[in-house]
Amino acid sequence: MNIRRLNRDEKVPLELLLLADPSKEIVEGYVQRGECYVAESEEQLLGVYVLLPTRPETLELINVAITEQQQGRGLGKQLVIHAIMTAKEKGYKTLEIGTGNSSIGQLALYQKCGFRMVGVDRDFFVKHYPEEIFENGIQCRDMIRLSQDLK
Repeated sequence: MNIRRLNRDEKVPLELLLLADPSKEIVEGYVQRGECYVAESEEQLLGVYVLLPTRPETLELINVAITEQQQGRGLGKQLVIHAIMTAKEKGYKTLEIGTGNSSIGQLALYQKCGFRMVGVDRDFFVKHYPEEIFENGIQCRDMIRLSQDLK
């Protein structure tokens, strides 16, 4: 598997990004402001993530998505680890990530990769998404914020 930054002239894998975030408008907004990375094997797209500068010395890891047929094989963890290494190489001191309160698997993954919970944006998904989101039988209401010190 090869993970690389998507060139500006390449088509963004919007369909894949929409697996992790159902708002096309929101996805298009942060893709334009951030850097998109893709995981490929033999020219087949396997996964994607976006890094977005948010404050001086701080990046946010946004939208880690794996194709449905490749999920459950550890590729998400590989993408998160790649994002951490990329942020360090770029000289950032903090990497942040946010996920829904109902995203049980993602919360576990991020903590296994060294992220710590730092806050909750109450009703984030209720305020910013027009339709209700459900995962694991739980309504996705709150954004759980996690952070990792990269020193």
